[in-house]
Amino acid sequence: MSILVSASAAAPGLWLGLLAAVTYAAPALTGRALGVTHARRLLIAGWVLHGLLIGWMLLARQPLRFGFAPALSVTVWLMLTVYVIESRCYPQMRAHRANQGMRWMVAAVGVAVVALSLAFPGESLPATASPLLPLHGALGIAAYGLFAAAVAHALILSRAEARMRHAALSADGPESGLPLLTQERLMFGFVWAGFVLLTLTLVAGALFGEQLYGAAYLGWIWDHKRVFTALSWLIFAALLLGRWKFGWRGRRAVRALYAGAACLLLGYAGSRFVLEVLLHRAV
Repeated sequence: MSILVSASAAAPGLWLGLLAAVTYAAPALTGRALGVTHARRLLIAGWVLHGLLIGWMLLARQPLRFGFAPALSVTVWLMLTVYVIESRCYPQMRAHRANQGMRWMVAAVGVAVVALSLAFPGESLPATASPLLPLHGALGIAAYGLFAAAVAHALILSRAEARMRHAALSADGPESGLPLLTQERLMFGFVWAGFVLLTLTLVAGALFGEQLYGAAYLGWIWDHKRVFTALSWLIFAALLLGRWKFGWRGRRAVRALYAGAACLLLGYAGSRFVLEVLLHRAV
C-alpha cells in the first residue's frame, strides 16, 4: 500500500511533525561530527516539538483519533521526557560521550514515530464512549513509556556489562556516566512504576469496560491484545518477584524485561497495526 500523509493531518500538525522529524534527524544522521552538546540540544528541541505535535493531536484535532502510531509516538516522547529529567538530576550524563550512541538511536526512533503518527493517525474514538476513556488510555500509554525507559536503561547496562567482560571498561567508569548499580536501581524503579500503572489499566478495563466504551464494548474477549497484555503483566510480576525474593539482576533480569516489553508492545501497538494497516478495520 502506498503510504500517504492523512488528510486529517492539517497544516499545524503537519508542520509541527515535519519540524520535529527534521530536528530529530539531525543528530541521527550527522554522527559524531555534531558533538555531544549540540546533539543533546537538538534532541531536546525535537522533544519539545514532538510534545507540541502530540498536544495538537490530542487537544486541537477533532474528532479525537488514536491508534498504534500515536501510541508509539507518545511512548517515545515519554521515554525522552525521562531522559530530559534524568539529565537534569544526573549532570554527569549530559557530557558523557559514550551516551552519544543512545542519543542517535533515540533520535532515529523519534523520526520514525513522528512520521508514522502523521501517516497513520488512527481511528476515531467511539461516539458512545465515556469521557473517562482517554484517561484510561493515558494510564496504559504512561505504562508503555515507563517500561520503555526501563528498556533504555537495560540497553545501557547490557552494553556496559559486555564491555566489562572484554576488559574494555572498569566498574568505576560506566559508559553512561552513572555507576552500574545506579542504572540498575533506575531500571527497576521504572519497572515498578510501569507495573503499577499497567495493573491499574487492566483492572479498570476488566471492571469498568462497559462504562468506558459504552455501546462499542463487546464484553471481555481473550483476543490477541488481552492475551499479550496479560502475558506481559505476568512476566513483569515474575521479574519483580524474582528481584525481591531471589535478588535477580544482570542478564536474567534484562532478558525478562525485554520479554515483557515485547509482549506489551504486541498487545496494543502490534494488534492495532494489524487491524489498521493490514486488515483496514476500525475495530
